[in-house]
Amino acid sequence: MSFPSLKQRITLNINSSFIKEEAKEHPLMQLFWECTLRCNMKCRHCGSDCKVSTIHPDMPFGDFEKVLLRIKEKYDSRKILIILSGGEPLVREDIVDCAKRIYELKFPWGMVSNGRLMSPAKIEQLLRAGMRSATISLDGLEDDHNWMRGVPDAFSYASRAIKILASEPSIAFDVVTCVNRRNFPKLKEIKEYLISLGLKYWRIFTVFPVGRAATDPELQISNAQYRELMDFIVATRKEGRIHLSYGCEGFLGPYEGKVRDHLFSCQAGLSIASVRIDGAISGCNSIRSHYDQGNIYTDDFIDVWENRFGTYRDHSQFRSQECAACKWWKWCLGNGMHLRDEQGHLILCNLKRLESK
Repeated sequence: MSFPSLKQRITLNINSSFIKEEAKEHPLMQLFWECTLRCNMKCRHCGSDCKVSTIHPDMPFGDFEKVLLRIKEKYDSRKILIILSGGEPLVREDIVDCAKRIYELKFPWGMVSNGRLMSPAKIEQLLRAGMRSATISLDGLEDDHNWMRGVPDAFSYASRAIKILASEPSIAFDVVTCVNRRNFPKLKEIKEYLISLGLKYWRIFTVFPVGRAATDPELQISNAQYRELMDFIVATRKEGRIHLSYGCEGFLGPYEGKVRDHLFSCQAGLSIASVRIDGAISGCNSIRSHYDQGNIYTDDFIDVWENRFGTYRDHSQFRSQECAACKWWKWCLGNGMHLRDEQGHLILCNLKRLESK
């Protein structure tokens, strides 16, 4: 894999300077609320590390509301997007009421959902409650998506939700697809199907090996397929029929600037935080508990955000082992926080995947 050209190095250096400044300022822009661990699917790639039982009770909204009220004392709520996540947020019977209250507090909010409970009536309720963004997962055509999600009707419900939300001009909406060995050969067909539903924005992820995915080889594409995936994204972006981007799965070397709308940076702890089901304050829901920075039941959220998150804002401790002599370090900074285990070891390096023959 070739080292970046002079032009790309200049661009990467500018981005690196921006990230350093952002780490100093750390403007809170997104806050995930893991409002439930309950779910109505049995996904093969569930990212849960299984350390908090799925029977853990839902967090009472009043507990999260206290966090929002505290944030409003310090920051402009209109600039902070609250993202309802789970589990599946819609299994909460009070989710619309929660959303209405978030909107009343002048926070924009969005939702990540599997779409199974996204009936037309439910979507209308959510829009009336102020929903400003939504993401639905679709991991392939019918057989492949149902296989991935572990229920026989997942595809039909997700498709219904996508068709409705794609035509709604008042929200930012996209679909995410987790690429695996089973759906990889059908990416072009998936693209055409999503276009037929009216979708404008599509994101692709690859499955990183944690939770259930750590022991399921069918979910991991080969290194050669990974390079093909990058080329598919580049070609689709040039084609212009649907806006496709790769997810936040780390630094991509020579593909930086070609497969996303921005250059890579792990925004966890820089502009993104999360409140998990047990009150833990972290960077995002995909990051392991070792990197929790506090808890809403024992700590002041603002104090945690302002004065902790040191590991997130200074990755120098990760410059060891395979990262120690890496020529890409100054731009990669050791990859995303969710790709490190509890000992700080790198779980997955996409640069190695791109370099492998």
